[in-house]
Amino acid sequence: MNILIVEDEFEIAQLIRQTLEKESFICHLAFDGIKALDMFQQINPDLVILDLMLPKLDGLEVCTRIRGKSVTKDPYILMLTARGEEIDRVIGLSTGADDYLVKPFSPRELVARTRALLRRSLRHGSNPSQALRTQHFTLDLEQHLATRHLETEETLDLTSLEFNLLSTLMSYPGRVWTRNQLIDKLWGHDFYGDDRVVDTHIRRLRKKIEPDAANPIFVKTVTGLGYKFEDEAV
Repeated sequence: MNILIVEDEFEIAQLIRQTLEKESFICHLAFDGIKALDMFQQINPDLVILDLMLPKLDGLEVCTRIRGKSVTKDPYILMLTARGEEIDRVIGLSTGADDYLVKPFSPRELVARTRALLRRSLRHGSNPSQALRTQHFTLDLEQHLATRHLETEETLDLTSLEFNLLSTLMSYPGRVWTRNQLIDKLWGHDFYGDDRVVDTHIRRLRKKIEPDAANPIFVKTVTGLGYKFEDEAV
């Protein structure tokens, strides 16, 4: 699997690459934010290991731009930060990072986080050949195509994670899912990150499927519990 390492400190970048290449991963290096975006387009990585503090374009902006791109393979993003304050982790997750690792970290922890993220990616690739349908949505689980039926029929531009999140919610209309249940379903038992990553992806999903994301009618918040999907079954 391809990993893009974005780290401006040469020694740390080399250490990360050597550690992961010993585990048979294919690694590519970028030392600034602009180069990272160029390489991202070229290699279409499975995982981006992204430092927060970068020259030319910082890690938060790189993360935001990657999440804004329309790609066939939505990569996981592991953000590196030298600071341990909670606010940095929250900001990183809010821009679309899937996990974070605070420097200094051990090679063993780096490998464990990397393997955990890539196992989630493999999990997401296995869907049965069937479709989910409600009055306003159709999900083709084999083709990973999502269609919304409102005044007109519209194909939705969802990332793989957004598609899996929507299909999970649609599979059980009316069921309330807690953050931990969604994490277990979508990321697996080996999730290391903050459960607020669920809120980030719910917000992104709502922007794409709701007529008004600020007043959702399909993906609803159940205060104090979690989220549920509401739409009439077909």
